[in-house]
Amino acid sequence: MLTVVLECQDQEPELAQTLSVLVAGAVEGLVSDVVVLDHGSRDGTSRVADAAGCRFHSQWDIKDVFRSARGEWLLFVEPGARPQTGWIDEIAEYVALNKVPARFTASRGYRRPFFQRVGRSLPPLELGLLLSKKHAIAAARSGMRLSEFAKGQKLRKLSSELIPSWVARAAR
Repeated sequence: MLTVVLECQDQEPELAQTLSVLVAGAVEGLVSDVVVLDHGSRDGTSRVADAAGCRFHSQWDIKDVFRSARGEWLLFVEPGARPQTGWIDEIAEYVALNKVPARFTASRGYRRPFFQRVGRSLPPLELGLLLSKKHAIAAARSGMRLSEFAKGQKLRKLSSELIPSWVARAAR
């Protein structure tokens, strides 16, 4: 089972897009719960999270959040990111057979323009992060942001693609 964790701040439409894709994972029994960590949103982020059945936190301790996760693996994604076809089966197989963190492959259909890609590193969670709950709890420190978990990790790459969150932000 998998717990999906997202950090938000005034990202109501992006959160709705991501949650709509995660429904299929819940129906298939892969996604057991979704946790939304909010940084003071003034839009309808909390209403979207509540309507989707997510656990919503406006104040939290990251270790407590991870300990309360139902899944033995955590998937960190940015609001607006959308895993593409095949992600459910691949992640189910991956977590059954592996112990090391992984990330999605960048979507071939949604790439930044060439000059925006050259010489710049990706934001830490642009391609998500799949991490065991045990590993996340051991690495967690008070006040830590989710993006810090991806820094310095040697990640395997899943073959499933992810449309990054910047695509949803650009469409706003």
